[in-house]
Amino acid sequence: MCPGDVPRFIIDLNVGKLAKWLRMIGYDTTLFDQRDDKYLINVALTENRILLTRDTQIMQRRVINIGEIKALLIASDNPLLQIQQVIQEFRLNPGLNPFKLCLECNQPLTPVNKADIKDRVPPYVYATKSQYVQCPDCRRIYWQGTHWQAMLKKLEGLTNS
Repeated sequence: MCPGDVPRFIIDLNVGKLAKWLRMIGYDTTLFDQRDDKYLINVALTENRILLTRDTQIMQRRVINIGEIKALLIASDNPLLQIQQVIQEFRLNPGLNPFKLCLECNQPLTPVNKADIKDRVPPYVYATKSQYVQCPDCRRIYWQGTHWQAMLKKLEGLTNS
């Protein structure tokens, strides 16, 4: 990875919740949900992704030891401590591009017309919110509600510690 490049990640299933946190702060993150470590290594290598895992066996692989693949052994089982470790290790800026990727699909979210989603959000949300974004793949709809605000507060707490 060259200086100035935005890091892209591949997350081992053993730290799966970390994928949503990284996507939430705007970092392209693939969740690898298979058991084949060779394939995981191959995807990390071919897509130039940083591997995040709790698997000490993977960390002993030659391609990681010689630096062909950048990898980080995640220390904690706690997803909040995991995201804090990644933010610190790679000097990520959580406020740079938050809520731009689908938390489920990792696809860039696109603005959607309020009238087009009337029957797909709760009536109170429709009455009180004017801006919505949608994932083009899974069609999940997002808006800036209380959950969004709570996630931002958690992130602020992590980056200020």
